Amino acid sequence: MNQADYLWPPAPVPSLPIRGTTARLPVRRIFCVGRNYQGHAIEMGTPIDKTTMRPFYFIKDAGSLVETSAGKPARVPYPPGTGNYHHEIELVVAIGAEGFKASAADADRLVYGYAAGLDMTRRDLQKLCQGQGRPWDLGKNFERGAVCGEIVPAAGLGLLDQGAITLQVNGETRQSGDLSMLIWNIRELIADLSCFYHLQPGDLLYTGTPEGVGAVRPGDRLSGHIEGVGGIALEIGEPE
Repeated sequence: MNQADYLWPPAPVPSLPIRGTTARLPVRRIFCVGRNYQGHAIEMGTPIDKTTMRPFYFIKDAGSLVETSAGKPARVPYPPGTGNYHHEIELVVAIGAEGFKASAADADRLVYGYAAGLDMTRRDLQKLCQGQGRPWDLGKNFERGAVCGEIVPAAGLGLLDQGAITLQVNGETRQSGDLSMLIWNIRELIADLSCFYHLQPGDLLYTGTPEGVGAVRPGDRLSGHIEGVGGIALEIGEPE
């Protein structure tokens, strides 16, 4: 078979390591859930009423992915165009099977594993877009804005519905919550998201962040941990 005659070499496939194996998980798409902890929704000024509302999502480009671990921190430059760069620690669900209009009861079939992640946010640009009725892309979907640790296979863990989730900045705890505090749990999120997309192996779902989000600056060191999943670390460098 002849190779395609590309004008330049295609970009490498974004991927993440898998705990306990040398294999890597190729990442296809990154879906993020907005305001899925009540405390965070309140601090953002929009409390959630689950009885009358449903989850909402935004997408980060797979090329924005940054691999990190607790023992080997990634280092990312402070991003351009912002003066209010925020951390958001989140449980990441890695999809491992196809699913469309899946039921909540069938959601566990779609889950390959979990990771700890950071949904980094240019908060000032996000708020500017919100105020002008524009999409959030400048605030959310930017280079090196999706930080993620190794994938922990779900086998033996099942669908996580509890476990501490924390983030420290320079040793000071900024975010502290529990997966049981998710407004929409993993089953509900997968069932809802699959009404809009044909979920595919390699899709990642960032499930939302607890309250306590805040700004970071060059030189700051972030350390996050999710019970049963593991930790991640990130260092903020100088602007490019």
